[in-house]
Amino acid sequence: MKTMLCALAATTMLTVPAMAEDVKLGVILGFTGPIESLTPAMAASAEMAMQEVTDSGAFMDGATVTPVRADSTCVDSAAAVAAAERLITAENVDAIVGADCSGVTTAILQNAAMANGIVMISPSATSPALSDMEDDDLFFRTAPSDARQGQVIADILEDKGVEEIAITYTNNDYGKGLAESIASNFESKGGKVTISAAHEDGKGDYSAEVGALAQAGGDVLVVAGYLDQGGKGIIQGSLDTGAFDTFVLPDGMIGDSLPAAIGADLDGSYGTVPGTDSEGADIFDKMAEDADINADAFSAESYDAAALILLAMQKAGSKDSSVFRDHVFDVANGPGEEILPGELGRAMEILAEGGDIDYVGATAVELVRGGESAGNYREILVDGGENTTARFR
Repeated sequence: MKTMLCALAATTMLTVPAMAEDVKLGVILGFTGPIESLTPAMAASAEMAMQEVTDSGAFMDGATVTPVRADSTCVDSAAAVAAAERLITAENVDAIVGADCSGVTTAILQNAAMANGIVMISPSATSPALSDMEDDDLFFRTAPSDARQGQVIADILEDKGVEEIAITYTNNDYGKGLAESIASNFESKGGKVTISAAHEDGKGDYSAEVGALAQAGGDVLVVAGYLDQGGKGIIQGSLDTGAFDTFVLPDGMIGDSLPAAIGADLDGSYGTVPGTDSEGADIFDKMAEDADINADAFSAESYDAAALILLAMQKAGSKDSSVFRDHVFDVANGPGEEILPGELGRAMEILAEGGDIDYVGATAVELVRGGESAGNYREILVDGGENTTARFR
């Protein structure tokens, strides 16, 4: 009898299907700090992609995807690295969506992700320095480099007949790289930069900075900062003193909270944020609305970042970063069947059957050298107290 039971147990073990190995993704964004108004929608958009994949039942033999959030602060590198290490060593995440701001993203990559061999896909870190940084093929981004944004802003300034600009930038990797890109591209078109000066975030008074900018002068003030702290303070100070009345707003300044805070005086200002007029963008906007997500800057990029990680895992048949990192380009670029938002389940089925996909996603994804987005931008005009779309570039 004992022999029969043992034999039965052995047979039963052989016939029980292997359990799906669930996946954890870290979502590390600045839930506090100078872009805190943007990050709730960014995180929710990434998590919407994760839920879509889980609900499909087609991912990794029925695996579920669980998000784990952490605060990058956007500006405190030590805090960001500590948060990332907790995600990796305590929460055991398999990959990371994030970080957001360029300085903390660099710190996490160099001090946590590379040390532990973890893939990161950032939806919003745009510093040109990240393009050539040593990353062990672990870092990708769905937002384009500011090397491209500087070209686009210079084109807009030229189209508007602007001859002289003043630049203020947040004193970190993002601000410095973007200011240099804007200045060099504008000067190459014959424009003049009267001043390019750093500012610190978190101050209560920007009168000294505004005074220096006003003395230098310019047709417009380019504010390469953050919409919830220093950039907003510089703009309000400039308006209060009459130093400038028109502002150029790069992507870190684009979000619903800025025109809401400044009011009608911001009307007529203009800027740029990554975006396309693609079919995928329209589908994503509808999905976000249905999910009660107030999609804002970098929300679509966040959905795409999470989607790319999970699609690469499916392509590789592994959640191991050292394995699936080699398949991110495979799923992001052609050839293959085009995949739009809402079609992640179908993509998983195609990959499971050995087929190829070309993930177009919400932002017309196309990865180029360094694993970054090729670069499409939405030109913004502040009108009626809202960020409106002037055109796409």
